[in-house]
Parts: sequence; structure tokens; C-alpha cells
Amino acid sequence: MGLNFLAIDPIAFELFGWPVRWYGIIIGLAILVGYILFTREASRKGIDSDTSFDLLFWTVIFGLVGARIYYVIFSSNSYLSDPLSIFRVWEGGMAIYGGVIGGAITIYVLCQRYKLSVINVFDIAIPALFAGQLIGRWGNFMNQEAHGGPVSKAFLENLALPNFIIEQMNINGTYYHPTFLYESLWNLVGLIALLLLRPRKDFFKRGELVAFYMIWYGIGRFWIEGLRTDSLYIGPLRVSQILSLILVVIGIGLVLWIRLKGKDLVPYYTDDRSRVVRNEDE
Repeated sequence: MGLNFLAIDPIAFELFGWPVRWYGIIIGLAILVGYILFTREASRKGIDSDTSFDLLFWTVIFGLVGARIYYVIFSSNSYLSDPLSIFRVWEGGMAIYGGVIGGAITIYVLCQRYKLSVINVFDIAIPALFAGQLIGRWGNFMNQEAHGGPVSKAFLENLALPNFIIEQMNINGTYYHPTFLYESLWNLVGLIALLLLRPRKDFFKRGELVAFYMIWYGIGRFWIEGLRTDSLYIGPLRVSQILSLILVVIGIGLVLWIRLKGKDLVPYYTDDRSRVVRNEDE
């Protein structure tokens, strides 16, 4: 009793006796979509394909490392009895904020190496980040993790959710908030808005795509984090809610700083490639 036979098996198939998990497949898909979005815009901005690949490759690697380190740091008690489980990343346990921090540091370092404008490369990367997050959350869905508190089945049915989502949220006989879905949809709306508004030269200025992400994601994550049952804490405070507030404040501050520059405002959607491939203005 309490078993849910309609739940999706987290293992998609076996390859030469090794289990291949949906979590890994979905993360791989997220990376692929992010790669396409990043390289297309980077090419338009004058960054060659080899440099784009290096940027994305190392950003993904250290982003994943950062995501794992962040999670382990704030869940250290869970790993004291079994330290080797730190390396079993396929079981889940990745924190998006850690990935963002690790990825941002990597981009900054590589921009110094390739003499690229840091703020412009950050802007270029934002749609890929949105896409990666909205797809990656479905990996949490497959693992039945990163969910919210208990709800009734009727509550989920009233949301007009497909049955496979409702049943996957049935864990040991209890239904839970599909917070993975809330965050995925929030990021999808943010990505669509960004892609629709980005080509308008009178809308986003250089650096404001980064600010948009900080504000948009920060607001959504703050609310969604309040619903979750697996939050990482510092004392009584949820770490992700603290970081969400910090993101929103920094994002608003960045917009104000950019706009107060007045005549020096630079449209993001410009054909002036020198602003990206040179580091002269930073």
C-alpha cells in the first residue's frame, strides 16, 4: 500500500549493463539546447565557433561542479556517513545557484583570456541559461525531487495537469506540489519574453539581459522556494530565498546604473561587433 505503480522509472534504459537515467538524459538535452542558443547569438556578435565552444564547454563543466559543491556544502550532514556519495551526481543533488555562480566565474576568467567583453558575453549567455534551467527541472521531475509540500490529488487535477505529472507527484501515497513545473514554466515565460524583446534596439541596453534574468528568476525562485520541502538552510533561513533577494536587488541596481549613464547607453541588439570581441571598454 502506498506504492505508485504509475510513477516513471528514473532509469530510462541500460547500456552494456550500466543504467542510463532520465536525469542525465534531460541534463544533456538542456546543455544541447543551451549550446544552440548560445552559439547562434555568439556568432551574430562576432565570436568564432571555436571560442564559443570553449566558453560553453568550460562553463558547463565548472557550472556542474559548482552546482554539486554548493549542494554538498549546504547538505554536509547528509554526506558525513557516506562521503563517496558526493560523487554519485546521477542520483540528483545539484543546486542551480551553485551552477550559476560556477558558470559566471568561468565566463569571467575566459573572457580575460580571449579578450572579450564580460558583460556582453553574460548577456549572450542568458537565453541559454533560461533554457537550461527550464529543461533541467524535468530531471528533478523524473527523480521525484525538488517538489513542494503535500497537496491533494484534487488540487493537482484542478490545475489541469496531465495525468503523468499528477501520478509522478504521488510519492509513497502522498501528492506534492510540482514545484519543478512552476519553475520550469516561469523560466519558459522569461525566455519567451527575452527572445521577443531582445531584437528591439530601443528596449534592452547592454547589460540589461543579465539584469532581466536576475530580477525575473529571483522573484520566481523566491516564491517557489517557499513551497519546497528540501530547501538548503543557514540556520532558520532558506539559502535560495536569500540569494533570490540579493539577485533582485543587484538586478534592479544594475538597471538603474545602466540607465543613469544617459548618453552612453549602448543597445544590446547592435551590429557593432567590436564591443563584444574587444575588452577595451571594461
